[in-house]
Amino acid sequence: MERDLDAEQTMALVAELARLRQEHGELDSQVAALEAQGGGIQLQLQRLKKRKLALKDRIAYIDDRLTPDIIA
Repeated sequence: MERDLDAEQTMALVAELARLRQEHGELDSQVAALEAQGGGIQLQLQRLKKRKLALKDRIAYIDDRLTPDIIA
């Protein structure tokens, strides 16, 4: 994987990372609210949790791109 990012690419990834983390937090709040309500909202909960997982994967990918390789 190519890790040499220029300043513009790094800034774009940092901005995307912040946006994704915010969205992930908002989804977390929505999931908690729906779980507190209970009832027949399982499909909506599944969709929110699936989106949260996708965001988490993207966040991990960007974190990996922004973190330099350290050879031990």
